[in-house]
Amino acid sequence: MHVQEWLETVPAVAVYALVGLVIGLESLGIPLPGEIILVSSALLASQHGAIDPVVLGASATAGAIIGDSIGYAIGRKGGRPLLAWLGKKFPKHFSEGHIATAERSFEKWGMWAVFFGRFVALLRIFAGPLAGVLRMPYWKFLIANILGGIVWAGGTTAVIYYVGIVAESWLKRFSWLGLVAAVLVGLTSMLVLKRKAKKAAPAVAAE
Repeated sequence: MHVQEWLETVPAVAVYALVGLVIGLESLGIPLPGEIILVSSALLASQHGAIDPVVLGASATAGAIIGDSIGYAIGRKGGRPLLAWLGKKFPKHFSEGHIATAERSFEKWGMWAVFFGRFVALLRIFAGPLAGVLRMPYWKFLIANILGGIVWAGGTTAVIYYVGIVAESWLKRFSWLGLVAAVLVGLTSMLVLKRKAKKAAPAVAAE
């Protein structure tokens, strides 16, 4: 069953709790599909009035901020041995190469790595624990954590919600023609982004 179809079967309160929990656990350092859950829930809110997008965005933001804060505390206490343990448990996500890439980002960007890390799947998992391991001053981490959580979680919810409303009205107006156009635009955008990401990957690895 598709995530959005499954979300339609549960009450609004459960959706808020699920979004906050999954995003919180992902931010804490556990590899979970937080972004997929958030996008699916925001789309669902645009089609069903029972789900309030403001409450949804607030739940996602709270989960992101709290999860990252817990991850920071765990990373600060666990240190390097924690990263080694995570590498054994989740080799796909916490491999030495991924950790090294994340560390370079932190060394180069500092607190901005925490902020912008919200928008990158790999750094979103690493940001909290790694900031703690690297002993980033907590006040810097907290500022970046709060701002990043608000912009990423709240912003994603708002954008997807309004895109869902616009897309629904277009589909009602143009029927299959609108659907085909939306699919073509989406596929083209995805291919362009993937091509840019592939070109940028060697440059990032070389830094």
